[in-house]
Amino acid sequence: MKNFSINKTLSALLLGAAGSFFFPVAASLMPAVAVAAPSNLPDFAELVEKTGSAVVNIRTTEKARGAQGLPGFPGGDDDDAQEFFRRFFGLPTPRAQPQQPNPNQRRRAPQQAEEEVPRGVGSGFIISGDGYVLTNAHVVDGADEVYVRLTDKREFKAKIIGVDKRTDVAVVKIEGSNLPRLTIGDSNKIRVGEWVIAIGSPFDLDNTVTAGIISAKARDTGDYLPLIQTDVAVNPGNSGGPLINMRGEVIGINSQIYSRSGGYMGISFAVPIDEAMRVVDQLKSTGKVSRGRLGIQIGNVTKDIAESLGLPKAQGAQVSKVEAGTPADKAGLKAGDIILKFNGTPIEKSSDLPRLVGNTKPGTKSTVTVWRGGASRDLSITLIEVEPEKAPRKDTGKSKGEHAANALGLVVSDLSDTQKTELRVAGGVVVDAVEGPAARADLRAGDIILQVNNSEVRDAKQFNALVAKLDPKRAAAVLVQRGGSSQFILLKPLAEK
Repeated sequence: MKNFSINKTLSALLLGAAGSFFFPVAASLMPAVAVAAPSNLPDFAELVEKTGSAVVNIRTTEKARGAQGLPGFPGGDDDDAQEFFRRFFGLPTPRAQPQQPNPNQRRRAPQQAEEEVPRGVGSGFIISGDGYVLTNAHVVDGADEVYVRLTDKREFKAKIIGVDKRTDVAVVKIEGSNLPRLTIGDSNKIRVGEWVIAIGSPFDLDNTVTAGIISAKARDTGDYLPLIQTDVAVNPGNSGGPLINMRGEVIGINSQIYSRSGGYMGISFAVPIDEAMRVVDQLKSTGKVSRGRLGIQIGNVTKDIAESLGLPKAQGAQVSKVEAGTPADKAGLKAGDIILKFNGTPIEKSSDLPRLVGNTKPGTKSTVTVWRGGASRDLSITLIEVEPEKAPRKDTGKSKGEHAANALGLVVSDLSDTQKTELRVAGGVVVDAVEGPAARADLRAGDIILQVNNSEVRDAKQFNALVAKLDPKRAAAVLVQRGGSSQFILLKPLAEK
């Protein structure tokens, strides 16, 4: 009975394992189980056939210089040449007759031979039948020669039409007609979660196709780049290639990846095609991009600052500095203003403003809506291309006050007329000493206080009176200027003991 039980158990174990591990052949003898084909999954085959021929490989070269010939030949050292022949060939060589040096004749530098050496490989795509190709600025910028290779193996020497580093967009031109081209889509209509594909030359592997979805829209990674984020596999060499939707329209230029290893890690970014085409139009017509500028530095508006200034919600761009002689200066913009709209378009976050201004042609008369003193007002501004920023002026001649620290932990004194002129302010106070809340917020002696909440500061007496009236339960927004730049600092007053 005992042996029977053991044998029965062994038989059960063997039979149970027969289809999986011990007897794999048995699985092939079992009836096939029909597996339902997955539904609602995209098929990219037609899409790739439709668009792939317009995607190109771009390789660039640069010219490397090397010495031509041996020392002692034109421009070289004759003594070195003589020694070379004597030692290695055993042949005497006739020396040139010594000549008197001519002080007016420069010694010739060795002749150099130029040789093309590979510089990099990227991708691009044709946007017109006559050969305009769109790619990234970093793919072609600085190259001596650019070569474009089509999927049919034809290769063209390309001319760089224009490069815009701010948006990482470049246009090159090849000579051709009736070339395959991609249809330009509308990146404003993209939706998070929709399927997209990328075609390019990662690691110089032509026409490699990868797929994924749009992960996010308008990622802030630069002043002029509200990038499209995807999980499409993008690697070195994909740069400049198209991001294509399921309708076969290009909606972006694959440009960047987030990586700790140098390779794909699940996050890639593309320049929206709408932004790119605005740049393309200018590059094709003038070879460069001309952008409007206000002449200000800006910062974010936090919820606490918005509440302190009486704004209904945290929005807009806080003006932290106004450059002298710029459109903003001439229009009366001040540090501490909150820009709410530009030409009627709301500024939801500070990064919206540079894009709107940058997309406006210099010389255009524009309207800026600002929040100042608890109310909004419109200012008229004519945009220009502003000169490079000047170095901030140094604060000099600071006077010391002998007052006790106020509820914000600040000891301040009046600004002299000279300081007001140098700082280009009508009022304000200079910080002489800090303690308590001000010290914890990293305010320093020499800082200039220009505003408390919505009230502009005129002098030390008025400033201390404003501080005395602050609610100790609420933080106050104090506009502080340091080194030519201004920003709001939240300080919570100390309660009276």
